[in-house]
Amino acid sequence: MKIIDILQSGRPSLSFEVFPPKTESAFASVEAAVEEIAQLHPAFMSVTYGAGGGTSAYTLALAREIKERHGVETLAHLTCVSSTRETVAQRIREIREAGLENVMALRGDIPQDMQDADRSTWDYRYAVDLVRELQGFCIGGGCYPEVHPESADQKEDIRHLKEKVDAGCQFLTTQMFFDNNLLYNFLYKIREAGITVPVVAGIMPITNANQVKRAIQLSGSHMPQRFKALVDRFGGDSAAMLQAGVAYATDQIIDLYANGVTNVHVYTMNKPQVARLIQRNLADILGK
Repeated sequence: MKIIDILQSGRPSLSFEVFPPKTESAFASVEAAVEEIAQLHPAFMSVTYGAGGGTSAYTLALAREIKERHGVETLAHLTCVSSTRETVAQRIREIREAGLENVMALRGDIPQDMQDADRSTWDYRYAVDLVRELQGFCIGGGCYPEVHPESADQKEDIRHLKEKVDAGCQFLTTQMFFDNNLLYNFLYKIREAGITVPVVAGIMPITNANQVKRAIQLSGSHMPQRFKALVDRFGGDSAAMLQAGVAYATDQIIDLYANGVTNVHVYTMNKPQVARLIQRNLADILGK
């Protein structure tokens, strides 16, 4: 099934993201966590792609298993920034041969050894270059409610986003955010710019105080005072922080559903307990 059909159903959907292991020895433990999450029967699951393609084989193996063994629709991530056209063509063939229909097309983080390189020589400079090569798949893309860190301003960011959609991107998933008003403002602006594809809200439950600094580094996300107070009060107690973080994420999701954002994607960090608690909190809303 193509994910766009799930997203356009009009019903509230909840999906989960997982990441592959970095080494073969860790595959079994990741596989066990992914299985627990898949047993919750989410709308779909996405599998991330390691920097530089370092875990690409594991991404494909995990995505195929989720779809074939657990019967959950799968979205395989694919990045391009450090790859040649030949490598990307091979990855696309492998995804197609695995029977996967849905691909998340991302530029990916620029490796440290490429930071100062002449970008004009790269085979892929932007995600839109990858989108153009994925025709025939259901293509997803990323977006930033708070502006891509490399964009001069939000107008430029939205202009590039429109190029990606016009090239064939059928839906967008947001970077994590902790203030829903930022998303609502972003949605208004992109609709005004003519971007009409479904937007999936990406939610990161912060269940460990150490995650906060990392989340800010990754996304530059604004942390509302209400959220900062939560971390300050409960961050030293792991059980309390888990409960508070799940409650905050649940509150965000309910508000999104209530305001017409019907599709939510949870960055689970491979934690089945977090996925389970959030889904349980939303059971009646989701009809599960």
